Amino acid sequence: MLSDADWGAIWLTLRLATTVTILLLLLGTPLALWLAKTRSRFKGPVSALVAMPLVLPPTVLGFYLLIFMGPSGPMGKFTELLGLGTLPFTFWGLVVASLLYSLPFVVQPIQNAIEAQGARPSEVAATLRSGPWDRFWHVTLPLAKPGILTATVLGFAHTVGEFGVVLMIGGNIPGATRVVSVQIYDHVEALEYTQAHWLSAVMIGFSFLVLLLLYLLQHRKSAAGIRYGI
Repeated sequence: MLSDADWGAIWLTLRLATTVTILLLLLGTPLALWLAKTRSRFKGPVSALVAMPLVLPPTVLGFYLLIFMGPSGPMGKFTELLGLGTLPFTFWGLVVASLLYSLPFVVQPIQNAIEAQGARPSEVAATLRSGPWDRFWHVTLPLAKPGILTATVLGFAHTVGEFGVVLMIGGNIPGATRVVSVQIYDHVEALEYTQAHWLSAVMIGFSFLVLLLLYLLQHRKSAAGIRYGI
């Protein structure tokens, strides 16, 4: 039903999605915290930049990333100076592109969860002589747990479903950059509809499980809010 190439694309996709999700949580959480707490005049422009992948065609983002990370681009020159070569058409090029393309799906849920807390929990902790770092780990993050879980699921699922940006940056290299979405496209282009059906069915099942998990998380959050009068 699934060929070795199909399984290879699945495992590469899972590896990419896992790597990107971990990096997004590490980088996106501080950014979400800053956006939720800051009163800086730069909040608006930064929020707009974070949200741009929601409305920007993936091929546009992929095109400019291709130039930016290419041999003549600033990042390309920097990586070549370090002896790393250029990132386009490599796994780590896909990681960089996916980080930018999935950023709003991680930052916004965490930001909303932190903003929903209000200032009172941190203020109460501060009156008990809790420092900023302690308040972050023991007050802000635990209260933002539903948003972090939602961000994790959305970031992972969105990376799995990417097509345009990964095709622009990674091309179609078996075992290196050929993810599931590109593999399905290859099957259809070769009129291999049976293989495309099976691989697409896997993606449909995965998408259903992701949505089910999100609804369960939201239901649990709503039930907890009713229980505690939030």
